[in-house]
Amino acid sequence: MTGQLFGDDADSALTVGAAASRLGVTVRTLHHWDAIGLVCPSGRSDGGYRQYADADLGRIGRVLVYRDVGLSLDEIGVLLEAPALHVDETLRGQRAELRQRIADLEALGESLDRIIDARKSGVLLPADEQVSIFGRHWQPSWGTEAHERWGDSAQWAQHAERSAGRTAEDWQKIADGVETLNDDLASACRSGVEPGSDEANSLAERHRASIGVYFDCTLSMHVCLGRMYVADPGFSEFFDQVETGLAAWIHAVIDANALANGVVPESATWV
Repeated sequence: MTGQLFGDDADSALTVGAAASRLGVTVRTLHHWDAIGLVCPSGRSDGGYRQYADADLGRIGRVLVYRDVGLSLDEIGVLLEAPALHVDETLRGQRAELRQRIADLEALGESLDRIIDARKSGVLLPADEQVSIFGRHWQPSWGTEAHERWGDSAQWAQHAERSAGRTAEDWQKIADGVETLNDDLASACRSGVEPGSDEANSLAERHRASIGVYFDCTLSMHVCLGRMYVADPGFSEFFDQVETGLAAWIHAVIDANALANGVVPESATWV
């Protein structure tokens, strides 16, 4: 009932400002809810100001709960006047949706945790499992060293995001593909396949695609990696363990393929 408050109700009634402060809403919100008929104050002061009784505050509290669980103001208005059975059914439905949202957020949190961990180590597998998958020459510390070297790059961030979602089976497939590629590269190097030939260019693209598993690798970036294979003793040693002279041969193959695709190796940059 809207009208003048009398007696004890008048003594305990709150102004719109006091009601807003007590319930943590704005005066503007209460004005709006009054205008649309959602929560109308039970009375007015002699000066015409809104006055909210305890029952009004209770109604506002229900509105806030219903709003927080995702109901629209129109839905809330219907619910406030609905029979108890309808209210129970609606709230049970909202509770189910809320639980699903919580589950989704928890899953998202776990994904973020994995990305954070992957940004530190690169591969989210125990050290012994990494060696089992990537081979006895693999050093689990390489992930941490790579983070220290390239952790601020966009490519490392992309690698971490992809790594976070990979299982041991995914890594095994990647490792198997790299092993096959290295065997084919070694065979071609041993057979004297000329850089710039169709076969060499095809191998160069396969190699670039293998890098693309970790981050998007442009032709220019590929050239920069080729330079590193011969300039960095760690990379040179790794490739030359596969096949003597392989690091220099891959470098030449990458450069020739890039040139065939319009990228001048001498001016290539990390873009």
